[in-house]
Amino acid sequence: MQLQIQLVDLEQRTIYPARVRVEGDRISSIERLERPVEGAGYLLPGFVDAHVHIESSMLPPAEFARLAVVHGTVATVSDPHEIANVLGVEGVHYMLEEARKVPFKFCIGAPSCVPATGFETAGATIDARAVAELLQHPEIAYLSEMMNFPGVLQQDPEVMAKIATAKRLHKPIDGHAPGLRGEGAVQYFGAGITTDHECFTYEEGLEKARLGVKILIREGSAARNFAALWPLINEFPEQIMFCSDDKHPDDLIRGHINQLVARAVGRGCDLFDVLRAACVHPVAHYSLPVGQLKVGDPADFIIVQDLQDFHVRETWLDGQCVAKDGKTLIPRKTGKVLNHFKARVRRPEDFALPCDQPTARCRIIGALDGQIVTESREETLQTINGRLEPDTSRDILKIAVVNRYTERAPVALGLVHGFGLQTGAIASSVAHDSHNIVAVGTNDIALCRAVNAVIEAQGGVSAVDDESEVRVLPLPIAGLMSPEDGYTLARQYSAIDEWVKSELSGGLQAPFMVLSFLALPVIPDLKITDLGLFDVSKFDFTTVAVEAD
Repeated sequence: MQLQIQLVDLEQRTIYPARVRVEGDRISSIERLERPVEGAGYLLPGFVDAHVHIESSMLPPAEFARLAVVHGTVATVSDPHEIANVLGVEGVHYMLEEARKVPFKFCIGAPSCVPATGFETAGATIDARAVAELLQHPEIAYLSEMMNFPGVLQQDPEVMAKIATAKRLHKPIDGHAPGLRGEGAVQYFGAGITTDHECFTYEEGLEKARLGVKILIREGSAARNFAALWPLINEFPEQIMFCSDDKHPDDLIRGHINQLVARAVGRGCDLFDVLRAACVHPVAHYSLPVGQLKVGDPADFIIVQDLQDFHVRETWLDGQCVAKDGKTLIPRKTGKVLNHFKARVRRPEDFALPCDQPTARCRIIGALDGQIVTESREETLQTINGRLEPDTSRDILKIAVVNRYTERAPVALGLVHGFGLQTGAIASSVAHDSHNIVAVGTNDIALCRAVNAVIEAQGGVSAVDDESEVRVLPLPIAGLMSPEDGYTLARQYSAIDEWVKSELSGGLQAPFMVLSFLALPVIPDLKITDLGLFDVSKFDFTTVAVEAD
């Protein structure tokens, strides 16, 4: 097979007409031509998502790949800690097994924080010994994001043992340090951690880049940091990569890393710096087996219509065309379904939040659109019949976390602002990182119905109104993923998401994605786990009522 095309040479930072020959799965020759090749498009290396949790697409790896290649993505650096928190090492091996079914190039890491903290109930534990065993597996390429940054700062023996193993095996160590600045950042990255995808302000990104950290500019379904961080592409061009972190299926069918590339070029960033961030830097940093348009390389590349919108005409992996004209050519592969779900149905009284005072000054989680960080707010609420109740007029709703790993445990309760629901409730078993059931609602009955819908499905997302309507998207694979065709699932997810926003009067662009991060106690400021309300700044539990401290 041969192509005559405009070749984008990212190493030489030039574009020239070329004849590229492919034999088998390799590039056999590249011949420079004298005249431009009109209308053939541009040939460049494929895009790489430098940090993503495949599980957040609600699809297993093989199905994720079918959707991603349409947008020119040929590889991902994938942290399987979502399924690992549910199923432990078995979950990591499940992701490896599913990844082998397709020609897509998955780089899978050893989860470093299962559970993410000791302040929640997870379905499994992966200790330093298990991490060491995973890191010695030939298909495990790096130590996944070290979320327990306090453990690094405090030199926790388990944490430091995991880091030491990765360093001994010369495998990269991913970072996760939202808002960490100053001496804390120096100590954290000085431990051998090389990346951070959690910067949410330019100042934070600048400070970390000056420390030599590889900055991953993230644009996912919940956290959208491109607008704050894109100037770093010009200032630190050799230290930038792009990632999605978490990408829901409806977003994935619309685009992937190609969208970030187009936006960066549209902002006036140097074309070659942008493409190197998207195509070259992850390959070099993680030693990925992804071709870079050199003779002898794997024939991994994409053909784009132009160098502004980056509309992808074709995607090739190992000499096979895997996507063409917006259609995936990867055959659908079905896999096994495995889960860990023991919770039993609940009653409305399980969601009561008692208070023995006529009024109470309360801590409230402030959910932010387009962010996974939250605010810590305070508001005064009146009690009704000895209970704190939601106040939809001020957008103060009730939030609940239900342990999915035991049949019946106390429900953790709190208050949240930002969802804008006027009626009903929503719930999800996608609740980073332990994946208990998290729900937000306007009243106890609706909360109970939404949670029970998830329990009865053995995992999924649900939404209910105050009448009889119940909508559920089942996710039977670990309560995180669906065996459905990716495009079908995306339509189903879009339908329930739009129903929430139109019928329940939601105020967030991605309510289920924001909901899924409210139980993550390693992201500031105020979160809630199945064990209670959590103040991330103090790294300890707190109470809903301020006066109770």
